[in-house]
Amino acid sequence: MRVLHVLDHSIPLHSGYAFRSLALLTEQRKLGWETLHLTTPKQGNTEMQEEEVDGWLFHRTQPTPEMSGVRGYFRQMSATRTSIERLIERYSPDIIHPHSPVLNAIPAITAGRKRGIPVVYEMRASWEDAAVDHGTTVEGSLRYRLSRALESWALRKADGITTICAGLREDILSRGGIPSEKVTVIPNAVNVESFAYAPAAEPELRLRLGLENCTVLGFAGSFYGYEGLDLLLDAAKQLLPRYPDLKVLLVGGGPQEKALKEQAQRLALGDRVVFTGRVPHADVQRYYGQIDLLCYPRKSMRLTDLVTPLKPLEAMAQGKLLIASDVGGHRELVRDGETGILFQAGNAVALASAIDRMLGNRDQWESIRRAGRRFVESERTWARSAENYRTVYSRVLSPARLATLDLVIQD
Repeated sequence: MRVLHVLDHSIPLHSGYAFRSLALLTEQRKLGWETLHLTTPKQGNTEMQEEEVDGWLFHRTQPTPEMSGVRGYFRQMSATRTSIERLIERYSPDIIHPHSPVLNAIPAITAGRKRGIPVVYEMRASWEDAAVDHGTTVEGSLRYRLSRALESWALRKADGITTICAGLREDILSRGGIPSEKVTVIPNAVNVESFAYAPAAEPELRLRLGLENCTVLGFAGSFYGYEGLDLLLDAAKQLLPRYPDLKVLLVGGGPQEKALKEQAQRLALGDRVVFTGRVPHADVQRYYGQIDLLCYPRKSMRLTDLVTPLKPLEAMAQGKLLIASDVGGHRELVRDGETGILFQAGNAVALASAIDRMLGNRDQWESIRRAGRRFVESERTWARSAENYRTVYSRVLSPARLATLDLVIQD
């Protein structure tokens, strides 16, 4: 079976989106399927139509002039459709599988309908909500309503739909005209074997970061406003009198970095907050090893209530202790008191209390670490997630085409 995946972007760019894509492609290849990979103009100018990265061949769609705004969106979709049609002519795929955003789904659906090829749309986040959360659209505006209308159109027209969590599945079904059997959750996961359990802190790195003999709260990722890192700094300020050895390690960077540094100065936290800046992806686990309690204080909004993040799964895979806000995306991953601790979103006092609770019960740490590791081993591996594509693809392929494919379907 040959599947054409249409991606917003891919490696060598580093993002959770790119890493999820690569993990799923790897597992599909293990199932014996041939995968083709097309990126949209959002990949940027690669100066080539085909690019090999780490043994993977990606077909590229070159950027178009004026990619922003409504006209820019339609230019992007036109360029993507041209690339899809070119690959259809060359490879004759059995399925077209566009991944979010909807700017990928619409050209895939139109090209697929023209050639009679079924389309499975993977919605990782709703386009209108992603635009709101990144500050490019105001909820309820004309642009927001147009974005939602396009997303809903694509969801209704696709032959099959996959999504990453229960929250998004409910949002999809709430749009009307979409049967529940059409939507399959293929959740975020991890390659457990890639993560060492309870990695030890490297002494040299700990010394360089100034973390010797400290209890370390930490976060690794992008510094967006919805991540709630300002709440973590407020909580650390509250906890310092009780835990004078406390430090906060923030690994990464992003739009809120300047504001967070200013907040740390305003709270007189001084060297109690360590900003590493962005670090190479291959080195992130070294920094995880420095952290005693990983904190995910996401604020409540549609994006965080509907979408499950990848980072808590990576933390549990490493046997790390984690504290997370009780937004919907976290509640799908963290079992309060068993695999981590949940606290009231948006409440720095509640976050400080949760941290205090964890620090005061060190005798429970190992059981929590092991419960988290068992959860990802039994329920959240990429192999387990990717296996669901068998049923999804079987539903959209014609019986005649299925009969010609070496595809074992498991209901």
